[in-house]
Amino acid sequence: MYEVQPSSLLSQARNRFTQRDLAQRLHVSQRTVARWESGETRCPAMLEPALRDILYNSSVIASQGKDFTFIDLFAGIGGIHLGFRDAGGKCVFTSEWNDWSKKTYLANYGDNHPFVGDIVPYPAEDVPDHDVLLAGFPCQPFSIAGVSKKNALGRPHGFECTTQGTLFFDVARIIAAKRPKAFLLENVKNLLSHDKGNTFQVILNTLRNELGYDVHYKVIDGQQFVPQHRERIIIVGFIQQTNFCWDNLCAPIEKPKLISILHPEDGSEEAEEPYTIGEKAKVHSKYILSDKLWAYLQAYADKHRAAGNGFGFGLVTPDDVARTLSARYYKDGSEILVYRGKGKNPRRLTPRECARLMGFPDQFIIPVSDTQAYRQFGNSVVVPAIREVARIMVPQILSLKQQKTKSN
Repeated sequence: MYEVQPSSLLSQARNRFTQRDLAQRLHVSQRTVARWESGETRCPAMLEPALRDILYNSSVIASQGKDFTFIDLFAGIGGIHLGFRDAGGKCVFTSEWNDWSKKTYLANYGDNHPFVGDIVPYPAEDVPDHDVLLAGFPCQPFSIAGVSKKNALGRPHGFECTTQGTLFFDVARIIAAKRPKAFLLENVKNLLSHDKGNTFQVILNTLRNELGYDVHYKVIDGQQFVPQHRERIIIVGFIQQTNFCWDNLCAPIEKPKLISILHPEDGSEEAEEPYTIGEKAKVHSKYILSDKLWAYLQAYADKHRAAGNGFGFGLVTPDDVARTLSARYYKDGSEILVYRGKGKNPRRLTPRECARLMGFPDQFIIPVSDTQAYRQFGNSVVVPAIREVARIMVPQILSLKQQKTKSN
């Protein structure tokens, strides 16, 4: 009952690519693709995201090429980078202070452009010119003081004052210095309500009034693209008025289920140690909860349930949509535990499944420990959601570039 046959996606892909091309893109043999097509063996459900990526990315890049440049601030492992690269962009500068995230980033995107650590002390004028600024900036509390009081004290006001001491300030100062044609900022949904909405108003005032950008924002739930409830606010801006409209966003008609990201454990995918092992590519036993941990989590949930609280573990089947994957997943995996059958202890997702849950392709290299991988994917973005926002931004970015070329 849990099987999903992505045969229609495979058929669409075969209308565009040869069996050999598909085999190379999916990292399987040409004979395997032939068996899927003939029905000799089923096409694994876990290939659905990869097939969607192949269908989408090839058409976008073919039509647009590397037509714009971007910088990647607070880059993490490059989820936003990946979305904009797939939409035809070229990264020219990256900033990420965490050494483990840097290791993963470089393993996947290389070192063919400047990469710096902490952006705070970095001079804005030394940042390369770029068309689009990307930043999944951390949000810290704002302390807002009246401009008149600042004037009286001889202190600066405007965005240099109201965002002082926050990492958003560093985004703003680079936008002010480099004047990119567009930007995309990503943050948690709670940014909207932080400090009774004052924090977000400072950000909008900075972007719209101080920096003069045409700003649009929207809360997007990742479950439109991946089997995970994950609400994030996306803020985009353009250096002048454009025809950008959120109504142009497109998502799959059918929301994906967890079956699309879980290891099938039936031999239809190759084993990827240490996550899966053996001929059937079974999930390694280390991801199954111990009796002690499973008993603790059940008792903890019972205690809070009796008190009328909503705390507890999230047990999911392949037909479900998961809770939000968090950076603390490495501790006990309690927010997303995979049901393994009656009488069996559930298991955590493997890091590869976490990558899929965030929309990263299976080709994405995970060069770090499980603990670091869980933190990295829990802190990342839903790549297909970013890619879709990039898709509707690109026409406006290219139009702004053309306007500048004509004026010159």
